[in-house]
Amino acid sequence: MNWLAWKMLTGDRTKYFGIVFGVAFGSLLIAQQSSIFVGLMRRTSHSILDITEPDIWVLDKYGENIDEIQPMPNNRLFQVRGVNGVEWAVKLYKGLVRVRQQDGDFRQAILVGIDDASLTGAPRRMVKGSLSDLRRPDAVIVDKAGYSLMFPGEPVELGRSVEINDHRAIIVGICEVNAPFQTFPVVFTRYSQSTQFAPRERNVMSFVLVKAGQGVNHQDLCQRISQQTNLLAMPADKFFWFNIDYYIANTGIPVNFGITVALGFLVGAAIAGQTFYLFTVENLKQFGTLKAMGVTNWRLLKMILLQAVLVGGFGYSIGIGMACSFFEIMELSGQPDLRGMYVPWQIMIITAGAVGAIVILASLLSIRRVLVLEPAAVFK
Repeated sequence: MNWLAWKMLTGDRTKYFGIVFGVAFGSLLIAQQSSIFVGLMRRTSHSILDITEPDIWVLDKYGENIDEIQPMPNNRLFQVRGVNGVEWAVKLYKGLVRVRQQDGDFRQAILVGIDDASLTGAPRRMVKGSLSDLRRPDAVIVDKAGYSLMFPGEPVELGRSVEINDHRAIIVGICEVNAPFQTFPVVFTRYSQSTQFAPRERNVMSFVLVKAGQGVNHQDLCQRISQQTNLLAMPADKFFWFNIDYYIANTGIPVNFGITVALGFLVGAAIAGQTFYLFTVENLKQFGTLKAMGVTNWRLLKMILLQAVLVGGFGYSIGIGMACSFFEIMELSGQPDLRGMYVPWQIMIITAGAVGAIVILASLLSIRRVLVLEPAAVFK
């Protein structure tokens, strides 16, 4: 009977491919748009993902996210260092600056000022140059994608000089970082140098990065830091979600992507449901004949569900394959807007659940027509 169900399904190739296309199209939209949404949310916390040394991030208590913070005075660093359980604490600067090239062209960039002594916060993956070169005067390290934006079509060349806040900056290294939310170059330099590059303010320090002592509970240490310094302290993983929650609650990104994903589900369900229903109606004579031969409703039900599962499996595989291929092609093409994005396994599971719902909805009406069918109707 299973073989008969398969032959009935593929008997009309046009309708068969139509059902598979509908499911595949819905899978593609759901997986692709959900993955882009997840990728964008990860990008909002790119610095947290890149800087892995600290256990705890400390910022002003009114800080909204990693990009909207209130600079703190330097004495806050020593207050944090004095809290019991802190192994070490260093300062970090993060802000936007304008980089002017020698030809007069300029571009906004994300400036990260790392600790002078330990270089905590430095990029982990160097493409060209060495981290030790960052100790040279006016030295900066630029991410690879950012270098391509500043010098499009030109080969990577160290020693180039640019201007930041009327100060000379010499590119001594090229690194790779997680893609930022804004498609801006990411520029690393020493903290003392960043105070020269950054716009003039009374306070400059953006964050204090803290390493907890061995065996110290991170959440308890955060509470002590907050109580003793009146600052906001969070473990790195909690700060990651704190930052993402801000963008989910205060931007239209979730709504826009949610609408697209819902449309993908509805379109897939509509195409697959309508085509599957027409397929069943055209095969009512065959189902009636089987009923007349003594095949039970339960057996017919399993045949229809098998057809739905086969269609859903093929459509899901094609849709997920197209979504993964899309991100692979974008990555190979060097497209900065979608750099580093991929289809997470969680999205694959969610998409599989959505496809399951689509094929169930598509088969419900068909099942009803078959169950209420009178065997004698095929002989009229």
